[in-house]
Amino acid sequence: MSRDRSGRGPRGRNRRARIAASLAVCAVMTSGCVVVHGEREVLPAASRPEAARALARFTDAYNRADRAYDSSLDAGYVTGAFGAIDSARLRAGHANNPGGNSRHTPLTLTDAKYTIPAKAGWPRWFVVNAKGNKGGSARWLMVFVRDDLGEAWRVAYLTLVPAGQVPEFRVGADGWAEAVPGEDLSARYAAYLRDGGKTFADGPSTSNWRAVRAQQARKPGLVRQYIDEPVTRDAFAPLALRTTDGGALVFFASHHYEKRTAAAGTSVTVPNRDVQALTKGEVKQSLTLEFISNQTALDPPGGGPVSILGRVQGLTAAQGE
Repeated sequence: MSRDRSGRGPRGRNRRARIAASLAVCAVMTSGCVVVHGEREVLPAASRPEAARALARFTDAYNRADRAYDSSLDAGYVTGAFGAIDSARLRAGHANNPGGNSRHTPLTLTDAKYTIPAKAGWPRWFVVNAKGNKGGSARWLMVFVRDDLGEAWRVAYLTLVPAGQVPEFRVGADGWAEAVPGEDLSARYAAYLRDGGKTFADGPSTSNWRAVRAQQARKPGLVRQYIDEPVTRDAFAPLALRTTDGGALVFFASHHYEKRTAAAGTSVTVPNRDVQALTKGEVKQSLTLEFISNQTALDPPGGGPVSILGRVQGLTAAQGE
């Protein structure tokens, strides 16, 4: 049996792949070849020009998808909590307006500030703090993530935070920020919404939301029930940056259900056309709404109450019965 020495056979291809993989991570120095293992070496997630390009590509894709109400046009640039919210919004929009979004106004993001942590392992990620032409004076905080060098950067978290409440991040002499393990705020938040307590500081997304739920829980002819669940797997994992005071800014997601049940002999009203577009089954006596929410929270040093700085929630599904 003759051997294929041309490099075109299976052995040749495998050998060339091994050589290419080695060369891709070798730096030729006078002392020889140094192998850099990206999964172990502490490296910046991206360069600033690369981060700027990622923001431009996301904005372009987001605008194309919003104009056409077509989730396929930005599916490659969103993921995690924001991806779930954005996809459901576009699906509902398309169902009600198959010709596209006649009210589309292009999103523009200016005065972008990039906070890029240096870390080992995947995912790599960075934060963009930008001024948008929507949302008033609030700043747009976006977390871009990817799990491999060959992947596009995708937005996993997007919240709006008042300009004066965005904290300063701890940055080293090399200009890179410090990533810290994301506290499991998702489980703590779900427990707080259910039971209350002092884990979170008072505010619109904490004490005020609990108060509104309590008021709406039982009205004449209608009962509302709530279930809150943590969500932390894969692209929904919490991410955090060290702040200058020793605390952390944490991005995390949560999963919420609201079941509306009408009294016997009456029916539940579907709130609007977008809810109807995402509803399966026939709405008779009950309607269960399913939401994904993503939060930006300030976890102070010393373990004090956590402050929710921004929260964006979106309906992702509904079930009628």
